[in-house]
Amino acid sequence: MTKKLVLSLMTAIALSGQDADLTRQVAELRDLVLKLQTRIDDLEKRSAPKESVMAPAITRQDAVAAPAPAAVPGLFENTTINFAFDGYYGFNFNSPIGRTNLLRAYDVSSNSFSLNQADVVIENAADASQGRHFGARVDLQFGQATQTLQGSAINEPRPDIYRNIFQAYGTWAPTDKLTIDFGKWSSSIGLEGNYTKDQINYSRSFLFDFLPFYHMGVRAAYKVNDTLTVNYWLDNGTQQTEAFNNYKDELFGFVLTPRKNFSWTVNYYLGQEHPDVIYFPYSNPPGLPTLQGESFEPIIPAPKGKTHIFDSYISWQPTEKLSLAFEGDDVIERDQTTSPPIHTDGGAFYARYQLTKKFALAGRTEYLSDRGGLYTGATQALKETTLTTEYKVAEGLMMRIEWRRDFSNQRYFLTDTLNLLSKQQTTAEIGVVWWFGKKTGPW
Repeated sequence: MTKKLVLSLMTAIALSGQDADLTRQVAELRDLVLKLQTRIDDLEKRSAPKESVMAPAITRQDAVAAPAPAAVPGLFENTTINFAFDGYYGFNFNSPIGRTNLLRAYDVSSNSFSLNQADVVIENAADASQGRHFGARVDLQFGQATQTLQGSAINEPRPDIYRNIFQAYGTWAPTDKLTIDFGKWSSSIGLEGNYTKDQINYSRSFLFDFLPFYHMGVRAAYKVNDTLTVNYWLDNGTQQTEAFNNYKDELFGFVLTPRKNFSWTVNYYLGQEHPDVIYFPYSNPPGLPTLQGESFEPIIPAPKGKTHIFDSYISWQPTEKLSLAFEGDDVIERDQTTSPPIHTDGGAFYARYQLTKKFALAGRTEYLSDRGGLYTGATQALKETTLTTEYKVAEGLMMRIEWRRDFSNQRYFLTDTLNLLSKQQTTAEIGVVWWFGKKTGPW
């Protein structure tokens, strides 16, 4: 019986006037029916699915296969999408030809407004303690830094294919102690990293420029206890998204954190960084095999000398405002297994003091011995001193002003005169770093 019919019947009975008591009961019953019908209408509105104006109606057949409405928000509730901008203006007091700062990883240009990097970081991190056993991360990068990372065919046979993909890996965390990543990841050999906001200084050290930037393969980290984590990698090589020989490099390392304000990282990396083929990207000689249109031929005999990297660094925060760090590295490389070794080694000291909530001072001093020219192409001893002031304009916006002086015991740095080299270069620059997103901690 519809609501309209019920109300009409009750009204008719009430109007008959035969029984005053019956009339009163009918009126109360009518009020009760009205309240119940209003409640039912309200419940039906709340339970009905919300559809956009343009969305087609879901038929009964579609509803059988359609996922629950709550499934899509749940899929992305732990995903962060993050953006960063890093730009600078620098000036080299040598006024070098071509406005080029030699031996700089990222701040490579002088007297130029420069885009160091623009980044998009998408991450859904695995966390076994929260029941999330799988995760993934992709870092897209654009700007000058991309050429530093993947600009040389010496390391990467086809760098243009991967240039803007700085990181891309999936994670499996079967337990809260073990995590396994597969893909391309940023190297943790060396103290400094890619994202400027997480570094002590604006410019990067010689050691950062020399040591590996990234690797492609599989890595595992096992947390033995709250103090010790051990690491193992198996990858194509240093700066090799695609392998250019049949050897797979390995890393063995650990991170020791006896206190919250102190950590010590030790890495040993064993690799073979010599290609066994030579590519001809701008020509196609007849009779040679090709890889997606690029011809190549084998190197006979292929060099099989090994590369050994011994890397160690310490981070210590003795007070709430003062942070200190030390790094030491030794790299040994041979072309052939019987070749004499080439040594490049060095160390750096870092200090940072937070003067106020927004203002901080930082410094770095560094020494690097390049015997055999493995890093610079010339046997020389390099030193640098860097002073950085940092001002935090707002949450996610930072400015740094930096003065740096590089030294060598050889005439190596460019000047304003062709073929006239200098033993030093001095630069001053201002950098602006902006980032936005829900990812917490270092990127």
